[in-house]
Amino acid sequence: MRLGWLIVGCVFEGCLAANAAAQAPLTWTEVRARFETNNPTVRAGQLGIDEARADEVTAFLRPNPDVSVTNDQMNLFKTPADGSRIHNLVTIGSVSYLRERAGKRELRRDSAQGATAIATSSQADLVRTLTFSLRGAFVQLLQAKAFLALAQAELTDYDRVLAVSRDRLQAGDIAQIDFDRLQLQRVQYESDVQTATVNLRTAKIQLLALLNDQRTPVEQLDVTGPYDFSAPMQTLDALRQIALQTRPDLKAALEAIEKARTDNRLAIANGSTDPVVSADVGWPQSPESFSPPVNLYFGASVSIPLRIFDRNQGEKLKTALDVTRHERLADAARVLGFSDVD
Repeated sequence: MRLGWLIVGCVFEGCLAANAAAQAPLTWTEVRARFETNNPTVRAGQLGIDEARADEVTAFLRPNPDVSVTNDQMNLFKTPADGSRIHNLVTIGSVSYLRERAGKRELRRDSAQGATAIATSSQADLVRTLTFSLRGAFVQLLQAKAFLALAQAELTDYDRVLAVSRDRLQAGDIAQIDFDRLQLQRVQYESDVQTATVNLRTAKIQLLALLNDQRTPVEQLDVTGPYDFSAPMQTLDALRQIALQTRPDLKAALEAIEKARTDNRLAIANGSTDPVVSADVGWPQSPESFSPPVNLYFGASVSIPLRIFDRNQGEKLKTALDVTRHERLADAARVLGFSDVD
């Protein structure tokens, strides 16, 4: 019985090995599709965009009103004639609400939307950078395959030379010491094959790491594609203009400037005064204790803080400087973009 299960297991493993060995080489399109689906850094960046959108909801929320209930004028030390300690009790209910002025709520929303735009552009730039690394690893793997094939071909050709030289040695055409020198030179070709093999394995490991693929054995990974240089079809000035219009890092730098300007307007708005509007209603337990008797009364109040010392001066100055800082960073990003294109 055990022998039967062992035979079945061996056959199953053999089928798996045959299927794995028969896997077709991956093209660049397939490699990029796997990368966009499986790379954890890309997926984590997408979650960061979702978090930024959630911050937009929080930024646009209105202030919560405050509700309070008060029992006042409880007589704890002197009992009235009827024996009640709450003879003069007055119950007061009040509602207050902070009235935001100067468009603070809308500016907070605009600032949060600016942060979402920056996160989106930064995610696109992350994908661009990682895709560039992925393309480099893909081409490096093609290069390693080409170098290994060349090293193996050179070793095969040199073995033919050694075979001819061995025949010449047996015929007395060359000396033994000359043949020994030729055999020693074969070590260099063997070393080239071993180095190319190690480089090929390293390139495969790097590509698998970018694909977040830990199940595929290194030996089974293979890629295919053209390995030729093609000169760009557009001029340098045209490529620079394309970079200015499409590079996400430059777009993120410009969006950071707009967000900094919005934050500066928000800091100025936060320096304004926000009144607190309140309304209350009270009903005494003993209306006859008031003169004239009162069964129910209403009241309203407005509380205005005096911004004498704190007018948000520090945030106003900091956000104004932040606008200039992001303008400088945008210039640096533009220079870096041109450098990459060049």
